[in-house]
Amino acid sequence: MRPSTKPTALALLVTVAITGSLCLWAVVAAPDSARTAVAWGAGAAAVLLSAAVATTVHARATLRRLREKHAAESSRFTAETSRMVSASAYDAQRFTAETARMKSAAAAETDRVSTRAAADAERLNAEIARLKARASRSETERSAAVAACANAAGRMQALATSMLADLRDMENRHASEDVLGDLLHLDHRTAQAGRLADSIAVLTGARSGRRWAKPIVMESILRGAMGRISGYQRIRLHSTSDVAVAGHAAEGVMHALAELLDNAANFSPPTAEVHVYVEEVPAGIVLTVEDSGLVMSDVQLRRAERAVSARNQDLTGLSGTRLGLAVVGRLARKHGLTVSFRPSARGGTGALMMLPQEIIARTPMAAPAPAASAAPEPDALPPAAPPREPEPVHTSGTDRSGDAQDSSRTQELRRSDSLPAAAQDTAPDSDTTGGLPRFGESGLPKRSRGRTLAAAESRARASAEADADAPDGPNPRTRTSDPKAQAARFSSFRQAVRPTSPHPEGNTR
Repeated sequence: MRPSTKPTALALLVTVAITGSLCLWAVVAAPDSARTAVAWGAGAAAVLLSAAVATTVHARATLRRLREKHAAESSRFTAETSRMVSASAYDAQRFTAETARMKSAAAAETDRVSTRAAADAERLNAEIARLKARASRSETERSAAVAACANAAGRMQALATSMLADLRDMENRHASEDVLGDLLHLDHRTAQAGRLADSIAVLTGARSGRRWAKPIVMESILRGAMGRISGYQRIRLHSTSDVAVAGHAAEGVMHALAELLDNAANFSPPTAEVHVYVEEVPAGIVLTVEDSGLVMSDVQLRRAERAVSARNQDLTGLSGTRLGLAVVGRLARKHGLTVSFRPSARGGTGALMMLPQEIIARTPMAAPAPAASAAPEPDALPPAAPPREPEPVHTSGTDRSGDAQDSSRTQELRRSDSLPAAAQDTAPDSDTTGGLPRFGESGLPKRSRGRTLAAAESRARASAEADADAPDGPNPRTRTSDPKAQAARFSSFRQAVRPTSPHPEGNTR
């Protein structure tokens, strides 16, 4: 509200009227010489007085108005303060009541939650105890199952070892080619069953019953692995290495290689060949298995590498039908092997297994024994047998009593079967120079492979020609039923396929 100027104007008019009258009187009363000065002085005094009176009146009015305003503000503030105090008191009372209500509700809720939590804790403790007992029972059952599998695998190993010993003893006692072929077939099947038992033993953590006291040459390792698979006829070896594998790791290397060969043979066409290469590198020995079968995709390659990796030892991922790669992974971790896969140049898959230098030994090759004298005429040769494994030293189970025939047996049979007649007739003559035998590095006479077998076959053909020229013709019944002829024939066969290198255990029977 704008302040009023009426009192100030009234006071100014009254003051001007009074001072004007006084100034006029003073000018009239003053002499003529001083009238001008008096007029100016009286006018100035009148103006100053009028201004002072007007200012004073205006100041008093303003002060009165401010006092009234202050009094009004004070009254309003007092009223507002009273209202706020009353509201605060009401709010404090309401807050106290609400706090008490919330405290009681919180106490009731706390009691309810505590009771429910105690019940839940008791239930969870009972459930945890039940699950713990169930897990303990499951672990006990799992351990018992693994122990039972390991025990069964050990029994199967001992049974297979005893079976192989009996079969090899029968092979030494029987001369009939039909019986010998059946015995060799059973020998091969038993070796495959032994490999399956060894796989179960490896997966269950049991120790294999096969141990060698001396290093095993690489050729015996390769042929021993061949003898454990069904498709050994399709395996082609390319090895010129003279290294040997330490006896404690020979069985593991042979088993892992057999699993890789079995995979390569199973996942390739029935008529396709599987090639095995041996290469010496600064880090050790690299065994390469190449097939021309199915090509593995990148996902399958990664899955296979995880299966054979030394880090993966969990059996929960086993499918139940494919145990080979898991077995290879266990053996790789045990002996420090490195297994990897890559596409093969033959159109299939290549598996590379590197043997570290720690399990590799170089043993000098001993010279073979001189050739034995040829036996009487054989009629025919028994069927080709699968490659034999070197004879192990057994730490458990039944010891083998049969002789361990080297895997060169199959190679000699294939070589002798594939030679033409003229080449076989001249084979004995090619082993000598001027009628003198060749000598090995040790100075002992050296017998070439197939010499005795070729000589026996040449004599058999000569006997057959003589029988054909006889008046009555050949008599097959008499020829095949004569025990002496059968014994002589099998003796010539055994001499022909007898290994030219000493057995890893020193048994050269």
